[in-house]
Amino acid sequence: MIRYEERFSGQKETAKSSRAEEIFEAIKKEKETGVSGYYTLPDDSQAVLSEVETYMKDTSGFLAQINTIAVIGIGGSSLGTKAVHAALESRYPHAKRMVFLENPDPVSILKQFARMKRDNTLFIVVSKSGTTIETTSIFKAALQHFALDLSQAEDTKRIMVITDSNSPLDRFADAYGIRRFHIPDNVGGRFSVLSSVGVVPLRLAGYDVASVLQGAAVFGKRFFEGKENHLLHKAVYLTENREHYPVTVLFSYGDCLENFTKWFVQLWGESLGKRDAEGNHTGLTPVGHIGSVDQHSFLQLIIDGVRDKTVTFIKIDNFDKALTIPDISLKHIEKVDYVNGHTFNELIDIECDATKESLMAKDIPVTTIEAESMSEFTVGELILYFEILTSACGIGMHIDTYNQPGVELGKRILVKKFTQQ
Repeated sequence: MIRYEERFSGQKETAKSSRAEEIFEAIKKEKETGVSGYYTLPDDSQAVLSEVETYMKDTSGFLAQINTIAVIGIGGSSLGTKAVHAALESRYPHAKRMVFLENPDPVSILKQFARMKRDNTLFIVVSKSGTTIETTSIFKAALQHFALDLSQAEDTKRIMVITDSNSPLDRFADAYGIRRFHIPDNVGGRFSVLSSVGVVPLRLAGYDVASVLQGAAVFGKRFFEGKENHLLHKAVYLTENREHYPVTVLFSYGDCLENFTKWFVQLWGESLGKRDAEGNHTGLTPVGHIGSVDQHSFLQLIIDGVRDKTVTFIKIDNFDKALTIPDISLKHIEKVDYVNGHTFNELIDIECDATKESLMAKDIPVTTIEAESMSEFTVGELILYFEILTSACGIGMHIDTYNQPGVELGKRILVKKFTQQ
């Protein structure tokens, strides 16, 4: 389970409660009308998980030879899956290796290819639209590099597709008899990690996806029962004070959360950087950091720079591994011996607390998410927490949280540049 603390200033409780209730009702309406389908994914994806289990049973001989799951996708098609994998990887020493082919950087692509063996790899192509240029280009490169012949069943079984029903990629899979899973039409890519996008590759790699879904389901149930109203109060504060605090910093204390933080940056930025109903440019700019590393590069700016930032800390009470700082005294640097005998878990937690207290002393708005451990259940909770918080902020800003007109413009320009060459 996770615990939440907030320290905001300058809010009138009555106004906060009234606005929070309005946002809560709007979120319930979004869920009931299916404006976005991510709200019900913790339950809906049970069917997907069952389908994956059947596939694993039917192809157990083939999967026994697979030691690498290669996810070919970008943005919402890979970031969430990558985040869950990184958060839980230390708990699964015997899981299949996961490789993420995302960026069309030729050096990175060839480096990743060199680490993979054709006969031990399952390639999963993920694209909601089915026409993502980076994804299709890398997929073509994989077909050529690994000499995969689409006319041979022995080769097509090494390929899997996750996409929207009847998308170009879906029709491609149908044409070649390739196994495919579908993404719900009303679930956008950046909200899709709890759909087949994340469920399929993570389960095939060996992760307990059922517990991730359970964590999300429990949080969702509590939220809609009115037991997680801190989320609504946070959304009210962030949106009503966005001109004064336009930058939202997520400070995650744990390397395992680095990719989760990157997922948050896409979710927040792509959802909330919009024009409102009056055509005004608005948004909350996400910044992702890892403690304690980024304390040494960004903390000074937060404290003494422009006061335009709110900060959310994610703190892990218990890490999977135990390591103690040796009781060794080194000549000339004895003044740091006060940490001797303490664990690294204690060190990173106290650093988080000290950083938080330093911000609070400067009256910088702070919230804390404290996880007992980085378990599957916790990851599911965190995913739905940030997704619902994003929707709540979108409602508070009077924008369409789920479209991405700026991204689509860039895609059209990209197509134009290639076709005019």
